[in-house]
Amino acid sequence: MKKWLVRMALIVLIATSCAYSQDAQKTPPASGTTAKPAPEAKSASGEEYRIGPQDLVRIDVWKEPDISRTIPVRPDGKISLPLMNDVQAAGLTAMELAGSIREGLSKYITSPQVTVTVTEINSRRVYVTGEVMRPGAQPLWRVHAVRQNQEHLHTSQRRR
Repeated sequence: MKKWLVRMALIVLIATSCAYSQDAQKTPPASGTTAKPAPEAKSASGEEYRIGPQDLVRIDVWKEPDISRTIPVRPDGKISLPLMNDVQAAGLTAMELAGSIREGLSKYITSPQVTVTVTEINSRRVYVTGEVMRPGAQPLWRVHAVRQNQEHLHTSQRRR
């Protein structure tokens, strides 16, 4: 049981350090874009989520079902959309990406209303090794869920 707790603590430590290192790997927006982003929502920690390669994003353009779609961010950090071709997505928040798409579509559509939603976070991964059930790359959200379960278990044991 103690070995398991030590392994879980190590996983949590690695996951936490990876989350902080993600900010250092931000990809700057493509040159030539001058869109000013709308005010952005911040998480409880004050940090805004930045889209990364392999994340899945949902682009909704109001009254334009042919342009609306769910699409993965390519390894080069871009997405491809009708009328706009390649658009830089990695390194931007959902609001910044929506502003960039809105600006690009305004050449073809009058006052486009764009919403971007990150539906799946795949860019943040932790690599787990050793005597564990699933060694290798794990999504950060899965490690976070294990951490929450571990905290719940620890709290339950204290009450006994």
